[in-house]
Amino acid sequence: MLIKVLGAGCSNCKTLELRAKQAAEELRMPLEIREVQDIEEIAHYGLNKTPGLVINGKVVSAGYVPMVEELKSLLTKNFTVA
Repeated sequence: MLIKVLGAGCSNCKTLELRAKQAAEELRMPLEIREVQDIEEIAHYGLNKTPGLVINGKVVSAGYVPMVEELKSLLTKNFTVA
């Protein structure tokens, strides 16, 4: 599963990345995380606030850092095998 963390590399972006990794580990899901700091690519997703979380091309959260339990739910709902 491909996950993108959209943002400027701030502490919230790093926290989101760590929580996403933790959620995937707890669910035993394969996960690839990419950090996206390119403003044009972030704008492509229509985000007004960061950090943003994209799972398999779909924006699932923006403007806040979800807790691990919420991330587990988002990962489960958007799980697809690559």
